[in-house]
Amino acid sequence: MLRFHFSAEDLARTRVAAAPHALWEIAASLHRFQTPAGRWAYAHWYRTARERLREAGLESAVRQFLLPLFPRASYWPDFLTPLEGTAGLEAGLKAILATPPAQVTAELAALARIRRVPAHLARLPEKEPRTELVSVLRAYHRAVIEPHEEWMHESVHTERVRLARHSLDRGTEGLLGGLGPAVRWQHPRLEIGTYPTEHDIRLQGRGLLLIPSYFCWKGPVSLADPGLPPVLAYSLHHELPRPTPGSPSLEILLGRARARVLRATAAGATTTEAAHRAGVTPATATHHTTALRDAGLITSHRHGNSVIHTLTLLGATMVSRNVQEASR
Repeated sequence: MLRFHFSAEDLARTRVAAAPHALWEIAASLHRFQTPAGRWAYAHWYRTARERLREAGLESAVRQFLLPLFPRASYWPDFLTPLEGTAGLEAGLKAILATPPAQVTAELAALARIRRVPAHLARLPEKEPRTELVSVLRAYHRAVIEPHEEWMHESVHTERVRLARHSLDRGTEGLLGGLGPAVRWQHPRLEIGTYPTEHDIRLQGRGLLLIPSYFCWKGPVSLADPGLPPVLAYSLHHELPRPTPGSPSLEILLGRARARVLRATAAGATTTEAAHRAGVTPATATHHTTALRDAGLITSHRHGNSVIHTLTLLGATMVSRNVQEASR
């Protein structure tokens, strides 16, 4: 379990990042390659990311440099996600290069206690290997993160608006209580029960920076060193909603067939797959996916000879809330 211990001063100094943190997004996106969990939420990204890495000639670099440094559900070095990254990718990369060699050495040693660190990565305290790592991080971001930046910024903006409403209605405690099912506010502590280690962070007047993350799935993540500025990166996504027969409000709003097509795209679907799941013809599914896309409820991207439809954050929210209403 991870626990953040708050004072009144910490509550006053808690804030939400204004934009996606490029290096936290790199870390979380690398975790998406390491597990099928939540892949429905990233169906199109996963397919196109693999293609873009291959086209950019980055597959080997990702295997050799990035995946060993960013293991999923495990410790990875704090210097790879510096606070300076809130100012953008280049500011974060500059901070990585400026990290004191002693800190890099200590954090690599901590990683080595959990898993083997390849010899070329053990040299990261040195300038040249770290410069090479930064080049790989920049190229990876350009290939698979940058094409999604507009949607990521929109998602973070939507989350900030949502949290602002919580804060206006119930203060900072309302904000902290609205971070999703994996996070629980128990005054004066914020608790993440699914955290892989027992970890207590006493904020001691520093406050907490909340970082909504597009690529983080379910489990929130923090830095390992309690002496660093406290942050919590958490997921913008939620569990896959299960379709419930007779969800009246969604069907009244969209019509029965269009509502079925919307639900059919929850796990990512081609037009043919959506038609099959919704029980309509492909021509009818095409008509409905066009309308849903124009309404901002789904997004469609070409993949080979097919078009993949996935829910937008707005579409996922509509389906999820409809399931909740129908189950009451």
